[in-house]
Amino acid sequence: MVIAVALLIPVIPFVVIGELPGEQWLSAAGDDALVFGLIGGGLLAADVLLPVPSSIIGTLLGARLGFVPGLFWAWSGLMLGALVGYGVGRLLLGRLGERLPQAPTLALLLLSRPVPVLAEAVTVTAGAERLSLPVFLAVCAAGNLVYAGALTASGAAFLPTGLAGPGLAIPLAVPALGWLIWRRVEHQGSG
Repeated sequence: MVIAVALLIPVIPFVVIGELPGEQWLSAAGDDALVFGLIGGGLLAADVLLPVPSSIIGTLLGARLGFVPGLFWAWSGLMLGALVGYGVGRLLLGRLGERLPQAPTLALLLLSRPVPVLAEAVTVTAGAERLSLPVFLAVCAAGNLVYAGALTASGAAFLPTGLAGPGLAIPLAVPALGWLIWRRVEHQGSG
C-alpha cells in the first residue's frame, strides 16, 4: 500500500493539470541568471510532487548557465526535492504501519534518481520506511550528482552550439539507462 500511494503522488497532479510549463517558467527569468537558477532548482525540487520534466529542466540549466552553475542549481533542486519526498513519506505514509523488508534498497535508491515516477516513489518510500536520513542523503547526493552532471553537461555542450538533437537526446536517454540498470540489478538479485 505504501508503494502504491508513493507511485500515485507524482502522477495524480499530472492527470489533473497536465504537464507543467517548465520552459515557460524558465523563460520568465529573462537575463537574470540567479532567477533562472532559482526557478530551475525550484522546479526540480517540486518534481517530487508535481510532473516536472526534470531532464529538460536540468538540460536547460546547463545550456543557459553553463556546466558548473547549472550543476549547482540542478543538484540543489534535486536534493531539496528528495528531502521533501522523504519528509512526505516519513510524516504521512510512515503511519500506515506496514514495513517492507529493507525497502527501498540502497541500489534502487541510487539507480532510480533519473527514472521518472520511480525516483519520486522510491524517495517517498524511503521516508515511509524510515531509512536513516544520513544514509538517504548520501545515496541521493551521489545519484543526483551523476544525473544532474549528465543533464547539465549535455545542455552546456550541445544546446548553445545549436545541437538541440544530441543535447536533448542524452538527457532523455539517462532515465532509460537508469531503468535498464535497475532492472538488471533487480533481476540478478532475484536470480
